[in-house]
Amino acid sequence: MRLNVILRYMGMMLLLEAIFMLIAVAISIFNGMDGGYAPLLLSFLLTAILGAFPLLFVEKTDGINSKESFGIVIGAWLISCVVGMFPYLLWGGEFDFTNAWFESVSGFTTTGATILNNVEAMPRSLLFWRSTTHWLGGVGVVMFALVVLPVMGKSKLNITNVELSSIAKDNYQYSTKKIVHICLSVYLGLTLLTTLLLKLAGMGWFDAVNHAFSISSTGGFSTKNMSIGAFDNVWIEVVAGFFMLISGLHFGLIFATLAGKSNNIFRSEVCRYYFTCMAVSILLVTLNLYRNGVYETFGESLRYSSFQLISYATTTGVATTDTNLWMPFSMLIAIMLSIQCACSGSTSGGLKCDRMILVGKIIKTRLQQQQHPSAVFRIKVNGVVQDYSVLQATQIFIILYLILIFVGALINAACGMDLLSSVSFAISSVGNVGIGFGDVGSMENCANLPVMVKYTSTLLMLLGRLEIFGLIQLFLIKWWV
Repeated sequence: MRLNVILRYMGMMLLLEAIFMLIAVAISIFNGMDGGYAPLLLSFLLTAILGAFPLLFVEKTDGINSKESFGIVIGAWLISCVVGMFPYLLWGGEFDFTNAWFESVSGFTTTGATILNNVEAMPRSLLFWRSTTHWLGGVGVVMFALVVLPVMGKSKLNITNVELSSIAKDNYQYSTKKIVHICLSVYLGLTLLTTLLLKLAGMGWFDAVNHAFSISSTGGFSTKNMSIGAFDNVWIEVVAGFFMLISGLHFGLIFATLAGKSNNIFRSEVCRYYFTCMAVSILLVTLNLYRNGVYETFGESLRYSSFQLISYATTTGVATTDTNLWMPFSMLIAIMLSIQCACSGSTSGGLKCDRMILVGKIIKTRLQQQQHPSAVFRIKVNGVVQDYSVLQATQIFIILYLILIFVGALINAACGMDLLSSVSFAISSVGNVGIGFGDVGSMENCANLPVMVKYTSTLLMLLGRLEIFGLIQLFLIKWWV
């Protein structure tokens, strides 16, 4: 494994990040050189220097192998989180080193949990940078770079195989190069359309852009202390809820549907499960909240339950109501959705609906085998027979995922958090959801969490965003030899 090659491509990722810092500087200038001007300008210069340095001393190299691809992907994610701290640290305010690291990781992993008590006190330019972190992280820092940095050439193919999980590739019937362009085209399209419709629904342009970044990336950062609830606008909630739901779909299927292909959303077994699960959950929670008088009318119950459940399920984490006021039954459904989440191939985190379907079919097949020991059963999803390696990987992933939740909750509880907060925040961190219940409810923030919890939760965020195995490779030293 050639370290110099990894550093070269990590430098390219830093240059990409520096470009977006420069855009934030321009926004600061447009707003009369607000308080974010100097921190962002210095961060841009430092990031650009760090990014350019390896390009000056390392020659261009093709033929990147799988180990180097893992190194580039993992290194790019980690270094992005590190330099993402710079504007926060230089600005100060509520950001010490721990809080700046937490906010940066939460942004790039699209978790959306924040340590800020007063979001609206931040300059607009820093709010834009904050939203940019999870927009870059939504479709993947590396995936984005593969399009805007064509100098990577054929090496991009190997890197993409690391960035995309195997389960996310199942609905792509294209070359790897085509996959990259599909992801970015759908992502940009969703962002632009969400921005325009949020503006038409009543948001200003600045808020519309920032919330579009949040929604299309299923990130969760808002420009308001009360999140989307601050606007108290039904049409804004309808637009946001609809595009959160769409952003939870496989981008390849969205593209195929728009292109009139046969493998579209309407024929997808996973999409049917996803929509059915959401509809049933919303109906049950609406009835539960209405019957227990949490909201005065059935319409209000439907309005708040549907928006909030979509936010939990897609791991977006924006809010319109205080879910700590919900009944235990409704909380449990929201927690279940936070564990399962949306579809593979989207910007959502969590176990994914695809894996839940596979597990259900594995259980069904096991029961059938007990009744008919000599029979041969094949597990299919969308009519495609699943290899044994895929089934095995799914089971291992789910086991590791649940172990991480248990360990995270255990650490949270050991640091003094109550049971509901401990468990829900562990689920929120691994699933990149951003909100839970108790101390980390939809209208709360993470400012007062213990320092140890802030660091362990960011590790869980990174593990969840890289689908566990991606980050674990970093610690397998012998594997890198």
